[in-house]
Amino acid sequence: MLSKKTQYALKALTFMAERKKNVPILIAEIAQKKKIPLKFLENILLQLKKDGLLESKKGKGGGYFYKVDPKKITLAHVMRLVEGPIALLPCVSLNFYQKCKDCDEKKCGLNRVMKQVRDNTLLILENRTIYDLTAKK
Repeated sequence: MLSKKTQYALKALTFMAERKKNVPILIAEIAQKKKIPLKFLENILLQLKKDGLLESKKGKGGGYFYKVDPKKITLAHVMRLVEGPIALLPCVSLNFYQKCKDCDEKKCGLNRVMKQVRDNTLLILENRTIYDLTAKK
């Protein structure tokens, strides 16, 4: 299940992608239009800026805007950045792998099924972008 933080990140990025290209948007406007708590959104956008997806401009006419084209930002990238692992178990995660303490992965049926879930989920999330979420598509 997606956390509220990830849902808010995707909503904010989609809203920004639907606007004029590279025109800064105030955090307050995004928060109001998408019904996202302002302080929560500030932290999310700052995280996306630190990762290099967004840029910001201070002062009059300031706000956040895309540094990377929304057509190039995959849903998997945003989810990993905000949420962490996409896999449902740490023993099947590609980027956040951790061995289970009480399990032999080679004999574990749950591990085999969760790898299939991960692979099929990633097939979609790595091939869909923020742009795909917009009404422009």
